[in-house]
Amino acid sequence: MLAKLPQTVTGLRSGADALVEAHRGRLRSRKYRTASLDPHPSPEVVPVVTADGARLRVHAYGPEQGDVIVLIHGWSCCLEYWNPQINAFADEFRVVAYDQRGHGESEWGTRAFGAEQLAEDLSAVLDAVLRPGQRAVLVGHSMGGMTIQAWAQRYPEQVAQRASAVLLATTAARQIPGRATIIPIIGEHLPTPVWIAQTIFGAPVPIPGIALTRKLLQSRIMTPDCDPEVADFALSITRSCRPTVRGAVARDLATLDLGAAASNITVPTSVVAGEHDKLLPTVHSVEIADLLSETGSLDRLLTLPTGHLINLEAPAEFNAELRRMTHVARRSTAVAS
Repeated sequence: MLAKLPQTVTGLRSGADALVEAHRGRLRSRKYRTASLDPHPSPEVVPVVTADGARLRVHAYGPEQGDVIVLIHGWSCCLEYWNPQINAFADEFRVVAYDQRGHGESEWGTRAFGAEQLAEDLSAVLDAVLRPGQRAVLVGHSMGGMTIQAWAQRYPEQVAQRASAVLLATTAARQIPGRATIIPIIGEHLPTPVWIAQTIFGAPVPIPGIALTRKLLQSRIMTPDCDPEVADFALSITRSCRPTVRGAVARDLATLDLGAAASNITVPTSVVAGEHDKLLPTVHSVEIADLLSETGSLDRLLTLPTGHLINLEAPAEFNAELRRMTHVARRSTAVAS
């Protein structure tokens, strides 16, 4: 047990942990030739503590009185994943982004991972960043899109109160391993068994920052012809996630089933899919769009020629869709008032 180790050994371990965390911080704060990938220089820190006492890292950018956009990242990422969107919209909008529980610099807390935890954390963030009566455009990528669905399912009364529009990007609600084609041979020809997905993606091992890893990221998660610097950015973001968190969340995501949770999203919603997405193929987006269409909330189903990291691979097209949804949100707000 750590408590029984000599003080010098304990100090060495603490020092090593601090060095590792500092390295992860540098991966998140790297600078690039492409300025849109760089962290925004002036975030406002918003203090958020969840019901179980976990401190979440929440940043706000842009004018305090601006219309609010809340960006919710996916598995093994952090708020810097949204740098291209933060930099594009913070001059005009109040852009909020946060590290999901255990990711980035947010604490893990005592809650078990799952739909309720995702929903409650998002609700806590919205409590902190929205004034009474104010609504936001909610943008969720991958697990972030699942977070929005889980929130709508757990707090259906909050949807119309706090959201003016929603953008769901390359996300899913269920059957994640069985529909993925990311694992060569197995996933490309047969449904991937849950235990295989949990074994491969749930392994708590560090990701090496080498050329081969970047090529694997490009070929399996993104597209082979994507910008190498964008792939480097994505790799740094993923490597900054603690391996134990990445593995634990992956194992639970493999069995996550939100069912028809999207039916509770009652505001205009855009669903954006990646044509070449092997992790969460377009069948997921079509299924969610069908649910939204039945309830009258689907604004558009858009497919872009990208892999899974759609806002990085096609930033101009993604940002154009997000801007369009801000206009839809303003019209929705005007009608509601």
